[in-house]
Amino acid sequence: MKYKMIVVGGLETNCYLLYCETTKECVVVDPGAEADKIFPVIAEEELRPIALINTHGHVDHIGANREVKDKFRIPLWIHSGDKEMLAKTQSLELFLFLGAQDSPPPDRFLADGEEIAVGRGRLRVLHTPGHSPGSISLLGEGFLLSGDTLFFEGVGRTDLPGGNQKQLEDSICDKIMTLPDETTVLPGHGPLTSVGFERQNNPCP
Repeated sequence: MKYKMIVVGGLETNCYLLYCETTKECVVVDPGAEADKIFPVIAEEELRPIALINTHGHVDHIGANREVKDKFRIPLWIHSGDKEMLAKTQSLELFLFLGAQDSPPPDRFLADGEEIAVGRGRLRVLHTPGHSPGSISLLGEGFLLSGDTLFFEGVGRTDLPGGNQKQLEDSICDKIMTLPDETTVLPGHGPLTSVGFERQNNPCP
C-alpha cells in the first residue's frame, strides 16, 4: 500500500490517503479540515475512496468528515470508545477556528485486531487508547499510522477529557514498540518518524 499526506487546518493535522497502487481503492483517514485541499489530491491520483476512518474523535481530526462522506458516499468508521465525540460539539471556538463542520454519526465501529481490505492491501486496526479512550492506529505493510498516540520525539496529550497517561504508555510500549525498527510511523501531526528512532529518542518509557 501507498500513502499520501495532506496537512490541513489551523492545528496542522496530517490527513492521510492510504491506497492500493494497483486498484486505486483508498481510505481517507482524519480529514480534520479543508476538504478543498483533500479532494484535488484524490482526483490527481485517480483514487477511489471506499471508507472514511477517524483515528480518534477530536475536532481537529474530524472537521471535514461531513464533506468527505457526502462527496464520495462512503461509510465513516471509528472505535466505539470515541463515539460520543462525534455526537456533540466539543468546542465551538475551536470548530470556528478550524472551519470545521459537525460530524455525521459513524456507520460502524472498528475493533482491535480486525483487518480492513483496501484493494490488494490490508490494514490492521490496533486499539491504542490513552490520548482518548477510542484512539486507534492502523498498521500496514512497513508503516503504522499512529494518530495522536505517537509523534516524532513526542507522544499525545493526556490532559484532555478521556485521556489516560498509563493507557498511553501501555499502548506505545505494548502495541507500537513491539513492531520492527524499520516501521515508518505516520503521526497525526508533525514529521514522519520510525519505530527504531522513537525507541531510542522518545521520552515515553
